Amino acid sequence: MKKFLALILAVAMIASVSMLAACSGSGDSKSGSGKDAKGDSSDKEKLTMATNAYFPPYEYYEGEDIVGIDVDVAKAIAEKLGMELEIVDIEFDSIIAGVQTGKYDMGMAGMTVTEERKQSVDFSDSYATGIQSIIVKEDSAITSIDDILADGAEYKIGVQLSTTGDIYITEDLGDAAASRVTEFQTGNDAVAALASGKVDAVIIDNEPAKSYVSAASGLKILDTEYVAEDYAICFSKDNTELKDKVNGALKELIADGTVQKIIDGYIKAE
Repeated sequence: MKKFLALILAVAMIASVSMLAACSGSGDSKSGSGKDAKGDSSDKEKLTMATNAYFPPYEYYEGEDIVGIDVDVAKAIAEKLGMELEIVDIEFDSIIAGVQTGKYDMGMAGMTVTEERKQSVDFSDSYATGIQSIIVKEDSAITSIDDILADGAEYKIGVQLSTTGDIYITEDLGDAAASRVTEFQTGNDAVAALASGKVDAVIIDNEPAKSYVSAASGLKILDTEYVAEDYAICFSKDNTELKDKVNGALKELIADGTVQKIIDGYIKAE
């Protein structure tokens, strides 16, 4: 009987040891797998892109996701550099300040290269071109920028704060800009003000202008452009290493046709 009990105890002990070993092996496998999976993503250096996601088709919301030309180009750059892209949606006029202080690695928001901005940040090569257009109501007496700038004109102009449309019209109107130009946080707000009669025209980039006009009734884009410009990515002047890396990747993506393919996917030839 004692031998029988001893045999049972021995078998139980062997089974327990085997189970512990199996559990230990299983735990190690999961840990290793988890570590590897973590290494594939979180071990990558982050590339933080500051944008203002109300500028279709360059950046805009599709559900809860930010999509658009800039987003796809940034993803392609991050992939080429082996980095993990993180997009932060902020007010447009906060982008340059955030990049300057190092809060964000780069700014990408259909941003035009201007001499004024070059005093604060560095820019990549241009990856796209655009024009500033004028949106008016269909029955508007405004036919070109000349009507807005004419002596004695009192037309009220809506712009998105700190965009080149804001900069250009403010400079062109001079002292009259204080009473005639209204700055809004988003292009959406500016166009809504036009539709409701609070302003007489909105100056904004042509591609977003198309999106806004197609989504509203009674508005049109004037045939004549205001200003032609180049879009680029901005960086802190203290981060030339990252700028050079991104610029190198961007040059390759332009050369192999990736950037143009992305743009063509959002902007159809007319």
